[in-house]
Amino acid sequence: MNLRSLGQFLATFLVLHGTALASSAEAEKRLQTAVDEVLSAANRAPTTAALATSLRPILLKSISFDAMTRRAVGPGWRQFTPDQKKKASQLFTTLIIRTYSSKFTPGEKPVITFKAATTPAPGRVEIPTVLTYQGSKYDVTYRMEDDGGWRITDVVIEGVSLVANYRSQFDAEFKKDGANAVIGALTQAEAAH
Repeated sequence: MNLRSLGQFLATFLVLHGTALASSAEAEKRLQTAVDEVLSAANRAPTTAALATSLRPILLKSISFDAMTRRAVGPGWRQFTPDQKKKASQLFTTLIIRTYSSKFTPGEKPVITFKAATTPAPGRVEIPTVLTYQGSKYDVTYRMEDDGGWRITDVVIEGVSLVANYRSQFDAEFKKDGANAVIGALTQAEAAH
């Protein structure tokens, strides 16, 4: 490699590396803003039901529920009709919001420590955190993608992916009776919360 080629390679590397760092910084800022909004809402909510209602708009703008639902369903998603996809996304969104809000105890505030983000691929960022809540510490990694704005597409808690966890459940349902079985399982799960 001659000096000119080396110079061009280094310039390209620096531009790409700088872009990745800027992307990571944008994603981290977006996540920190969302976390601050969630903690503020949790601090004000008198009950878990009230918290779910106040968290909904925050989570809708911070999480890509369509991408999360599609990935949680897995390959069977291609066989869903447009109406089934819409229904599954709505049910999954409500399930996640209710499940998430049920983890908070009104008046108790978790402490979240952000660690350095990584960029596993262009347009994707993983942000590890340590959540300390009620005397316990949890490693939580947020997987985010830039779909016109950084949004969460998966959450990995203590090494377990939320999307992968649901995928194993939904895959079994899909193999039983297709999309209707997945929607039925989501409907039952939503009703249970």
